[in-house]
Amino acid sequence: MLKAEHISKNYGALPVLKEVSIEVNRGEIVSIVGSSGAGKSTLLHILGSLDSADSGSIWLDNQRIDQLSGKKLAAFRNNHIGFVFQFHHLLPEFSALENVSIPAWIAGKKKKETADRAAELLTTLGLGNRLDHKPQQLSGGEQQRVAVARALINDPQIVFADEPTGNLDSTHARELHGLFVQLRNELQQTFLIVTHNEELAAMSNRTLHMKDGKIIG
Repeated sequence: MLKAEHISKNYGALPVLKEVSIEVNRGEIVSIVGSSGAGKSTLLHILGSLDSADSGSIWLDNQRIDQLSGKKLAAFRNNHIGFVFQFHHLLPEFSALENVSIPAWIAGKKKKETADRAAELLTTLGLGNRLDHKPQQLSGGEQQRVAVARALINDPQIVFADEPTGNLDSTHARELHGLFVQLRNELQQTFLIVTHNEELAAMSNRTLHMKDGKIIG
């Protein structure tokens, strides 16, 4: 599903990533762990096309994405990649259903079809009775589930998650862990997750360890 080779990134004279190569298979949950400053989030953002590498190549589902730019890159990202961050970044003026629908609207999908799909996802994630609620009317765990549904609305090849449980209490964190496993098992959804949460990493198919800008095991 995802293949990256020899990814390097410097910020000024500081090398942040050093010749990193990684592969992720379809229907696999892969976690990246390591201390702060190891380069985990930088790698995730580059693989997700939110940042660019200084060198190296990235393929997603046989499409080389590091050579895309501008509108082509934005359209590819919206249609093929989902993102879940530590902070959910929901728009406060929109309902849960509308927040989930936004990436599909951007992709030009029909409003009725999008609303049906968004409602289906939210119901699957246990929020069928929260469709019209705005973010401030939802708990932290519920808001993160809305963010997960938004990441899935365009049926992405892969979901990149950057510390997705970092802002949740232990109960909601465990619920989100179980949700990722459920989505992998039922939908063959692929995840690449940066996390400090050892419990989440243990539930992954594989755990990669980063140190000083390199994957060490």
